[in-house]
Amino acid sequence: MIKGKVWKFGDNIDTDQVIPSQYLLLPTVEEMKQYTFEPLDKRFASKVGSGDIIVGGENFGSGSSREQAPLVLKALGISAVVAKSFARIFFRNAINIGLPVIVCQEIYDSVQSEDVLEIDVKQGSVKNLKTKEQFTATKLPEHVMNILEANGLIGLLNQSKVKEAR
Repeated sequence: MIKGKVWKFGDNIDTDQVIPSQYLLLPTVEEMKQYTFEPLDKRFASKVGSGDIIVGGENFGSGSSREQAPLVLKALGISAVVAKSFARIFFRNAINIGLPVIVCQEIYDSVQSEDVLEIDVKQGSVKNLKTKEQFTATKLPEHVMNILEANGLIGLLNQSKVKEAR
């Protein structure tokens, strides 16, 4: 179960809006994360809290395939991204690093920034705790849930190696 405050963004949020390309030259994600969503909200990184949730419209994470986009979100403590739809490469990169990405068509028009959501990733449900509205989200397949529960693909592979060593 994930619970967090909403930060709402629109349609077609591309990876260059999540983390502008000039900051990709910085040596670490820790240094990059302070520039997350800078083109949309210069102070976003200083305002966001651990456990907060991004809500987006259609085609969230479009643009280049840079994995730094979901990495900076996770580094800031974002617990999940919920959107009407995702660019396929962003979706895959987020899952690979253990950042839950939830497709929920109806929520965008029914949520505001600073509302609080409760997400049951396993059941595929999202609840707005402010309005008490309940939404159905796309349920993630078991193999994707295994990756998320292992905190990413590398974590899952490491678990497999430990099991093999026994």
